[in-house]
Amino acid sequence: MAKTTNSALAPEDEILAYVPGAEPSARIDAWWGLVALVVVMILVMVIGQPDPFMRILLFVRDGLWVTVYLTAISFSLTLFLGLIGGLGRLSKNRVVLGISTLYVELIRGIPLMVQLIWWYFAFPSIIKSFGAARGIPALANYQANANLMAIIGLTICYGAYMSEIYRAGIQSIPKGQMEAARSLGMNYFQSMRHVILPQAVRVILPPVGNEFIAMLKDSSLVSVVAVADLTRRGREFMSTNFNPIEVWSLVALIYLVMTLFSARVVSNIEKRTRTTSH
Repeated sequence: MAKTTNSALAPEDEILAYVPGAEPSARIDAWWGLVALVVVMILVMVIGQPDPFMRILLFVRDGLWVTVYLTAISFSLTLFLGLIGGLGRLSKNRVVLGISTLYVELIRGIPLMVQLIWWYFAFPSIIKSFGAARGIPALANYQANANLMAIIGLTICYGAYMSEIYRAGIQSIPKGQMEAARSLGMNYFQSMRHVILPQAVRVILPPVGNEFIAMLKDSSLVSVVAVADLTRRGREFMSTNFNPIEVWSLVALIYLVMTLFSARVVSNIEKRTRTTSH
């Protein structure tokens, strides 16, 4: 029997599909070489010139951890908030649709830095004023946690953009899919969970990956609201040692490693999802 090819694959992928070990899912992404190159550059700098590069690396390593976990927590919450916002944007209920649309339009119109500053400085003042007016000492003496406010700010901001990504992904699925699911006896939520969303996830994966990388880079803005992230720790080291070239070169390379690594992981997930779907 003649072997049939998958028309969804690119021509070169169809040819290589006949070669054992050369399937699209089995080939190594050549761009991992760029990640390795940047890592080697950092190692050469740190090993070749321990002073100041090793000192800088040791000083900012706790800030690196803060950057990673702030981004991870914020993005996890963003995925959930974006799903709610996206479903709200598709709701036939006017109240839900209006609230979702208002949220998306307002948040997308305000710069992220302004939002972070509002959450750290203005929001606690509102809580204190409310507590003082109601005679609640716990609220009247409220002190904002910088990391918590940064997570809230990043989540609320990126949740608005993620809502639109979910909405576009869901709308890209043919309406017949929903009709078929409903004809099988599923209600709306079961149809969305088991039929529509699994297909939409494959569609939105690339933009979702881009949003994660964008959030990773934009997390540097939390340094303006007293969060000791990678950027803030770099600024602190520079202010005491007066070596901006070395500090910001190393910090830039660290960010580059994280973003390139994230991009390769997302690309790998996309390839595996495409292969599975075919």
